[in-house]
Amino acid sequence: MTTNLPPASFTAVRLARYTKTELSEIVGDDDDPFGVSEAGLTWLPKQEHFGIRLGGRLVAHTGLLPVPLSVGSAETQAVGFGGVVVAPDLRGHGLARLVVTSALEHARTMGPQYGILFCRPRLVPLYQRLGWRTLEGDVHVEQAEGPVIMPLRTMWTPLRDGAQWPVGPVRLLSFPM
Repeated sequence: MTTNLPPASFTAVRLARYTKTELSEIVGDDDDPFGVSEAGLTWLPKQEHFGIRLGGRLVAHTGLLPVPLSVGSAETQAVGFGGVVVAPDLRGHGLARLVVTSALEHARTMGPQYGILFCRPRLVPLYQRLGWRTLEGDVHVEQAEGPVIMPLRTMWTPLRDGAQWPVGPVRLLSFPM
């Protein structure tokens, strides 16, 4: 497959389904396509899915899921972003930007004021270029044995004009997405 296609060749669409079959269409047989298996966490499946197809092949994906969280003593909800992945042979063409931006447009219609994601440290600059902000301090997430500190970086983005992240300790009141 050619890798010197202009970004205009790509369009993100909402996917009717997203299973392990679709994931393997993007990454092949990679056992840890997100590079997070060493974290040892249980993750929630996403409810909404956005992808990019090229020549009938799915080549990029982002998933969304509303999640409950507390910040300080206040409980609220956020739209969790996860499962962001681009086919290895097409990285560097703006596909992550395109698929995340399309998912962000939809997330703004879902109600919560904030989007939240967890990523490996090396991906922080990518998300910062897309307008995401790093949360400082520990973020606790639920696991079967009880809350644990999220070992990945936590980032957020406003989904409403003027939305500001509240002050206080952050706890995701569900498994991470």
